[in-house]
Amino acid sequence: MPMEVKIGIQHTSREITLESAQSPEDVANAVQAALANGGLLTLDDDKGRRVLVPGDRIAYVEIGNVTSRRVGFSN
Repeated sequence: MPMEVKIGIQHTSREITLESAQSPEDVANAVQAALANGGLLTLDDDKGRRVLVPGDRIAYVEIGNVTSRRVGFSN
């Protein structure tokens, strides 16, 4: 099941959002490694794209299940 990953970048008002087939543990380990050594956080999304984020610029990372988007009006 794809996971949704949101990455907040310091001094930037927008966040990076991607869907990845990587497990939550793999994503968390990659984030920890990037933060520990100041290297790049490298993640692959479901569309075959690679996202690279400097470890020293990461403000936060949210990892969760993909939520379906509702369409239409609700009460």
